Amino acid sequence: MNKPIVLIHGAGDSARIWHLQMEQLSGRRIFAIDLPGHGQRMDSLPPEASVLDYAKAVHEIIQQELKLFHPIIAGHSLGGAVALTMALEYGSELGGLILISAGARFRIHPVLLESARTIPQQALLQLKEIGLTPTNAITLATVMVNEQATPSPNILYRDLTAFNAFDIMARTSEIRLPTLIICGAEDRFMPVKYSQYLYDHIEGSTLRVIPNAGHYVMREQTELVNHILEEWLKQQ
Repeated sequence: MNKPIVLIHGAGDSARIWHLQMEQLSGRRIFAIDLPGHGQRMDSLPPEASVLDYAKAVHEIIQQELKLFHPIIAGHSLGGAVALTMALEYGSELGGLILISAGARFRIHPVLLESARTIPQQALLQLKEIGLTPTNAITLATVMVNEQATPSPNILYRDLTAFNAFDIMARTSEIRLPTLIICGAEDRFMPVKYSQYLYDHIEGSTLRVIPNAGHYVMREQTELVNHILEEWLKQQ
């Protein structure tokens, strides 16, 4: 039986960011979840929540709500940090990792962090624009913002603050799970070197660098990403 797949979105997003994967990856048990305080899920975390807090919340959702056995955890950006943390905390309970536009650590520019605190909606649009290649930024950024439920004012700041403090570089080599790493060749937030580091330190992992795509690689190159996902999942 195919392993179930749990999709975890990034900062300021919701499960809706995955709708093209949900529609096109047929024949698989796929669950796109909202992190606490995002999308349709009520907030259960404090204002200063960490990536570990998010990982614990996802673990609880998987155990108590979805009741899944050995799921593959797929995370984008902040969701990738959550997936990596889950691999370290609950590795024996997982069936694999899919890391999209992820890294073992990340630092948010102070100006963007302050914008997320004071003008979150503008900061959210800016995140989308920087996260896309220039060709797609003008049109797709607005589409992606509009398709999401508007998060409460503090959520994006909390997400980015948690992401800013995330660092598992010293522990990455402890991960012993089948791992697929996907990144956009033109990612301005997390250049390819971030994914290369994960590939170099997670034994047996697979790396795919997608041309003509930025941080939101699964939205800019949906068909190619879904094909890569399908091919890798057949081996699990």
